Amino acid sequence: MKKSTAIALATVLALSLLVACSGNGSPTSGNNYTPGIDNNTPSINNNTTIDTEKQPNNYSISPNNDEINESLFTDIDIPVGNWISVSSNIYNTMAIRDDGSLWAWGDNYRGYLGDGSMERKTRPVKIMDDVAQVSAGFLYTMAIKNDGTLWAWGSNEYGQLGDGTTESRTTPVEIMSNVSKVSATLLFTMAIKNDGTLWAWGSNSSGYLGDGTEENRENPVMIMDNVNSVSSSMGYTMAVKNDGTLWAWGSNEYGQLGDGTMERRISPVKIMEDVVCISAGSINIMAIKNDGTLWGWGSNKYGQIGDLSIENYLNPVYIMDNVIDVSSLGAHSMVIRSDNSLWTWGYNGSGQLGDGTKISKTSPAKIMDDVIHVSAGDDYSMAIKSNGTLWAWGINERSQLGDGTTESRSTPVMIE
Repeated sequence: MKKSTAIALATVLALSLLVACSGNGSPTSGNNYTPGIDNNTPSINNNTTIDTEKQPNNYSISPNNDEINESLFTDIDIPVGNWISVSSNIYNTMAIRDDGSLWAWGDNYRGYLGDGSMERKTRPVKIMDDVAQVSAGFLYTMAIKNDGTLWAWGSNEYGQLGDGTTESRTTPVEIMSNVSKVSATLLFTMAIKNDGTLWAWGSNSSGYLGDGTEENRENPVMIMDNVNSVSSSMGYTMAVKNDGTLWAWGSNEYGQLGDGTMERRISPVKIMEDVVCISAGSINIMAIKNDGTLWGWGSNKYGQIGDLSIENYLNPVYIMDNVIDVSSLGAHSMVIRSDNSLWTWGYNGSGQLGDGTKISKTSPAKIMDDVIHVSAGDDYSMAIKSNGTLWAWGINERSQLGDGTTESRSTPVMIE
């Protein structure tokens, strides 16, 4: 990539992050931790971290260290990349290059990579061209092409592909047109059309879809108007309307809806105002307001909210300033600040924070600079730097990092 092209790309993406999240929600995989189960976690004092490296259920305490140790990073002598977007989930990763080509890697036993096979891929393989956005759900994938058509593939037991069937697909099938944004999650999908209408389909247990029922849908149904962005996760959805109001519905066992209760909702309820960016984690939420402040709520057992505690919250609490992008999944969170520095916190049993340890953190720690896009997988992380290179770290048992191995990493490695 030419230097001028890289600079232009970085500028465009940095500006886009002011109004859109790179986060993609999905359920937790259960690797090394179980949300909602008491693992005898001790009380946490300010400025402390949880060491889970040797005994995941018996923690020790050590001081926070926000300094970057450059020697931790793994250098790989490969050409500069040209990645512009990435979406992570549990077992696989999807990413888009600046030529619009879509690439996939990781596990594939339900055909969710979209290459027509069910074989695992340890490195990126090309799936299709002319792709504008991609969202990796649990065992399935949704992608929007440049012409606004929505395509789907992978597992479809609950109609989450939206093609009117429950038949799984190993290659992309067209679902609908005039789509601007999509969020794939556990067993259901949310999509925004060009006219701002929000549509939903798939499993509707506990009112996941927000249509006022608990009836599964194999075809898209309209939910609400004037929607700007949407993020779905493990049984619930968050949507930001054009006026900046945040709305939520679905499961609420951990207060993840942010309405001050633990009562599930089968229709949208208003949560807060002035929101520009939202990321639905597995059972916690992170939101950016138009003044750049970051807010969090829901489950906080592993410090994933980032407020120096492990206390759950039923309402939004302030975390930090100068944030332009956020992604949360599993039990860890990632943000990009206005200087393009990347910060992470939460559970770190697989090295998903990227700081070279397996010590969980209850407050943000700086990892690297020059980052323009992030995506938190369940127990791993992906980041794109301003030069278009893609970096990965965390669990890699299913080759979800894409580095050609199944070796987990606790520091970022560059992906070709």
